[in-house]
Amino acid sequence: MPQLKTRLLLIDVARQLFARKGFENTTMNDIAEASGKGRRTLYTYFKNKEEVYSAVIDGELMRISSTFLAVARRQLPPLEKLVELIFAHLSLMKEAVERNGNLRAKFFRNIWQVESVRKKYDKKEHDIFAKILEEGAEKGVFEVDDTMLYTDIIQACAKGLEVPYIFGRLGIGMNIDATRPIVTKILRRALGMNTYTRTYY
Repeated sequence: MPQLKTRLLLIDVARQLFARKGFENTTMNDIAEASGKGRRTLYTYFKNKEEVYSAVIDGELMRISSTFLAVARRQLPPLEKLVELIFAHLSLMKEAVERNGNLRAKFFRNIWQVESVRKKYDKKEHDIFAKILEEGAEKGVFEVDDTMLYTDIIQACAKGLEVPYIFGRLGIGMNIDATRPIVTKILRRALGMNTYTRTYY
């Protein structure tokens, strides 16, 4: 559809400008000129620069969500899948921030705007984590007495690790792969798994 293509073009042009010039230094005129569509067309789709920015963040989160879902569909034991999803979450967020260059400053500074856009994607992620915990509990692998509470905690921990992971502050001096066994160990204990629990259940 022509309208959808035009909207996606405007969003991608804006994303590239934000990445190169930064959010504050990019104007609606810049976006209109760089897209070749003009101000009238731009304002047909977006009322202001903040709306464009929200659309850019939404597009980035959509990319993250689709890859996250692909990982969730893999046939893995519950514990292994949880670990894979946590690191997929962190890696995808880092990729999105790095892909957008100077947008990283705006990305973290305007956290409330980002959070408002993230809500629907966080809900999907929450549902996936909950499903894995339920599956593990049903198979007798996890000891989980409140699935929603455990899910809330795991998702909050994953989100809390984003900034240190992105800026290389997670395990200073450690190869990031070396943190996987630690995360696995923490999850084992939190989910009531002893050292000898087999992960292929």
